[in-house]
Amino acid sequence: MEEVVPQCQNTGMKTVLLSSLYLAPVEYYATLFHAGSALIEIHDNYRKQSYRNRCVIAGANGPLSLSIPIEKPEKAESRMKDICIAEHGDWRHLHWNAIISAYNSTPFFQYFEEDFRPFYEKKFRYLHDFNEQLRRLICRCIDIETPVDYTQEYMKTLSPDTVDLRETIDPKKPSGYEPPGYYQVFAGKLGFTPNLSIIDLLFNMGNEARIYLINSPVLQH
Repeated sequence: MEEVVPQCQNTGMKTVLLSSLYLAPVEYYATLFHAGSALIEIHDNYRKQSYRNRCVIAGANGPLSLSIPIEKPEKAESRMKDICIAEHGDWRHLHWNAIISAYNSTPFFQYFEEDFRPFYEKKFRYLHDFNEQLRRLICRCIDIETPVDYTQEYMKTLSPDTVDLRETIDPKKPSGYEPPGYYQVFAGKLGFTPNLSIIDLLFNMGNEARIYLINSPVLQH
């Protein structure tokens, strides 16, 4: 399963090894944008309370976490590629309504709305598939051309040209990423909130999201 891309804007950069995340934060896409290529790890053990099944958006009263329910794995340790989305709690409706509430007044939400809406109407069996289809959409919207492939087994030994960031981007362990500010609808009330889900940048900045990523710092560890 590989994305064939005709061009790569950063061929001099290293390969980054990333996890499959749900509407990942800005630092994830800044790193992906500047990488020469990327590998998405799908054979790692699923971890609860990570970005694998949750994202953080800008609610009217502050950051709002949205979590996708998953079916309880049969084993204590289950690979990410085998994790199934649970069908209880009407989570798609709740997530989409929260996204509309947070971003309906942003400059570019209506421009991208019909691209994202189908993800909250269609059922995906596997969390990895859902995450990756969203990532591909976001890469198209921002014009991120970095070639992406998926691991065939868990990557224990990495080449010197590969940077392991699988556990670096985590809601409980700040990575030290310090992005510049950009326009946010609720900034006047709450101040600038850094490193939210990439959709916060996309819906607020539109095509300028690419320029923002060009000038954004990149994780190196």
